[in-house]
Amino acid sequence: MENNSCGQIKISNDVVTTIAGISALEVEGVESSQSIADKLLKNNGVKIQIEDEKVSIDVMIIVQFGHAIPDVAFKVQENVKNSVETMTGLEVSQVNVHVQGVSFKKDKEEAKKN
Repeated sequence: MENNSCGQIKISNDVVTTIAGISALEVEGVESSQSIADKLLKNNGVKIQIEDEKVSIDVMIIVQFGHAIPDVAFKVQENVKNSVETMTGLEVSQVNVHVQGVSFKKDKEEAKKN
């Protein structure tokens, strides 16, 4: 919550959660199928804690097969942290990425085309 001469600005936890979910989906290598996107955007795949203007974020993702998991996870951390801090003004203390699985969906689609 921020105070200024006009009053208070309070950002809902749901807003922070949505920003984090969208930011995670923007990273190349993160599975963005409809069911995964729904899970992230309905806040089942993102959990936040806000204490003293500092945000701790947990993001659950599925990585597309063929992408290096540590690289994807690091990019998710960076993108989520930057987006939340830029859009909300809150300080992100940590972004924990939980890789829930690997998606082979893209490979299956390519195999069907051949």
